[in-house]
Amino acid sequence: MLKILNIVGARPNFMKVAPLHRAFEQHPEIESKIVHTGQHFDAKMSDVFFEQLQMPKPHYFLGVGGGSHTEVTARTMIEFEKVILAEQPDLVLVVGDVNATLACTLVAIKLHIPVAHVEAGLRSGDRKMPEELNRILTDSVSDFLFITEQSGIDNLRHEGVPAEKVFFVGNVMIDSLVHYLEKAKQTPVLTELGLAKDEFVVMTMHRPANVDTAEGLGAILTIIENTVPHKKVVFPIHPRTANNLKNVGLWEKIQAIEGLVLTEPQGYLEFLQLMQNASVIVTDSGGIQEETTFLKVPCLTFRDSTERPVTVELGTNQLLADLNPQTVHQKLMEILSGKAKQGIVPPLWDGKTSERIAQILVDKLA
Repeated sequence: MLKILNIVGARPNFMKVAPLHRAFEQHPEIESKIVHTGQHFDAKMSDVFFEQLQMPKPHYFLGVGGGSHTEVTARTMIEFEKVILAEQPDLVLVVGDVNATLACTLVAIKLHIPVAHVEAGLRSGDRKMPEELNRILTDSVSDFLFITEQSGIDNLRHEGVPAEKVFFVGNVMIDSLVHYLEKAKQTPVLTELGLAKDEFVVMTMHRPANVDTAEGLGAILTIIENTVPHKKVVFPIHPRTANNLKNVGLWEKIQAIEGLVLTEPQGYLEFLQLMQNASVIVTDSGGIQEETTFLKVPCLTFRDSTERPVTVELGTNQLLADLNPQTVHQKLMEILSGKAKQGIVPPLWDGKTSERIAQILVDKLA
């Protein structure tokens, strides 16, 4: 029996582990268990995803909670070590680039447990991003590196990683999207928010570089004010962003913008329904770049670099280096006037990545 511990920490991890756990359960030789570190501890950011993605209740909930990067990483390592010693797994599987990814990798490797990293090899080139450091360090010690796009192969080769550790399998995030696309269409979110297809723009903003300064928050407000005369703006607001708006005295102002639909964080199915019906997505997220590329919905990403370059090279994503309202307005008007960038779906983004990963692990370890 091949015992695998799958790590979920923050919101994007759930959509990646759900299809993997489902694929593992199709193999009688695999025992798959889920460890939730609790990095996202808000029910709206966590529990709803387990319910909607039909994941079983986590076998372990570490209850790490929030705090600084150091605090979260340290608490996760301490609690996860107890799980490993109790379970004695054959493999620890981590996804993405959150603090839980690195923390659990370090614990496993030091206890001589092999690690598989899903979404390996992605690089933004910006080492000031905590996620970039998490990616680099996790990849440097993992035994199985599962790649979503060609840049991952190129980056790992450049870093001297042995080719036999690297497997180009596709994108598990797209597995979830394909699996739940029809179910998402049945959610009443459009009706509840008074929206119709192609009549609105979706915005998400949560990265510190964009929402931790009064200047950045002011630019976000201006972008919204410039957009609402043309399209409604739907803004599921991240708790960090909401708190910062309140702290700098802009909360009342943003609430007063006519044509802005301000909501709490949406469930996975609801947000998927919003994305596939939007005219354009305005974001600073990583995963949304991939989902919009698959859905062929235009995406403007407020980053000066991306660890997912295939979304720009082949997909519908465009990078904007800063929150310049004038530049954003120009780009939005181009898209809304029918001049949106046309994209294609990248290789192996077919909804079957988890099955490929499960088969590789069975072949190599079972």
